[in-house]
Amino acid sequence: MEFFSEFPELGRGDLRDFKKAVDFGFRSFSRAYGEGIENFFDPLLQFMIWFERLLINSPWPIILIVIAGLAWLGSRSWQLVLGSVICFIIIGYFGMWENTMATLAIISVATLVCIGVGIPLGIWMAKSNRVQSIITPILDVMQTIPSFVYLIPVVMLLGIGKVPGLIAVCIYAAPPIVRLTNLGIRLVDEEVLEAADAFGANYKQRLWGVQIPLALPNIFAGVNQTIMMALAMVVIASMIGVRGLGVPVLQAVSNQYLALGLMNGLAIVAIAIIFDRVSQKYGQRLQAYRKGNGKVRQELLPVPKRLSCLDVVPAVQSAKLFRSLDR
Repeated sequence: MEFFSEFPELGRGDLRDFKKAVDFGFRSFSRAYGEGIENFFDPLLQFMIWFERLLINSPWPIILIVIAGLAWLGSRSWQLVLGSVICFIIIGYFGMWENTMATLAIISVATLVCIGVGIPLGIWMAKSNRVQSIITPILDVMQTIPSFVYLIPVVMLLGIGKVPGLIAVCIYAAPPIVRLTNLGIRLVDEEVLEAADAFGANYKQRLWGVQIPLALPNIFAGVNQTIMMALAMVVIASMIGVRGLGVPVLQAVSNQYLALGLMNGLAIVAIAIIFDRVSQKYGQRLQAYRKGNGKVRQELLPVPKRLSCLDVVPAVQSAKLFRSLDR
C-alpha cells in the first residue's frame, strides 16, 4: 500500500547528483563562453549607455518637445499630446525625471530589439508550418516560465548590469509580437493572395505589398503588447542592476514606503498608457482605408510601387460581387 500513498520519486542521492551535474555544466559553459557572450553584447551595452545619458543630460524642455512631437506624429490628436506632456511634467515635478528617462531608454531599446527579432521570426513562422510547430513551444515557455527563473542563467553568464536586464525584458516581452505577426499574416484572405498571384506578384511583392499591410492591425497589437510587457518587467529588471522607476519601487517594497512605491508605480502606468494610446492611434491611421475613413497616403504603407493591397483588395471585392450576381 505504500506504493499508492507515496508517489515514486528519484532517490535523494541521484537527485543531488543530477542537480550538481546541471549546475557544474552551466558553470563550465559560462566560464568558457561567458566572456565571448559579453563581448558580443558590448555594442548593445554601449548604445544603451549612450542613449540613457542622452535622455538624462538633455534639457527637459527639449525632451518634452520631442515627446509631444512623437505623440503628434503617432496619434494626430492634440488631446493625447497635451495629456502626454502634462504626465511628464507631473513626473518631473515629483522628482522622478531621471528614473523615468532611464526607464524610457531601456524600454525603447528593448522594444526595438523585440521588433527587429520578432517580426522576421513571425514572418518565418507564417511561411512554414514546421517552423511554427518548433517555435510555438519555445514561445509558450518564454511566456509562462517565472521571470526569476531565467534571471538565474542570465546573471550567471553576464553578471549584474544593463545587458542582463535587457535580455530578461526581451525574453518576457518578445512572444506577443512574434505570435501576432504570424497570426496577422496567416489571417490574410486566400482570395486576396490569389488575386496578388494573378497580378504576377512574386513572393517578396506579395509579402510586402499585400500580406504585411493587411496584417498591420495584428502587428501593431503585438508591438503594443510588447511595450506593455516590457514596462511590466521594469521592477524585476531593477533587481539585477537596471536603473529606472523600478529601483524606487523595489526600495519601497523592502522598506514599506507606500508613497514612494505609489508615485513611481503610477509613473510606470502613465508611461504605459501613453505608449498604448499612441501606438493604437498610429495603427488605426495606417489602416484607415479598411474602415472607410478616407484615403490612405501611399507613402505611409511599406509596399512596392507596382503592387499594393490597395490594388488587390478592390479586385477581390469585385470578383466576389460578380460571383454573387451570377448566383
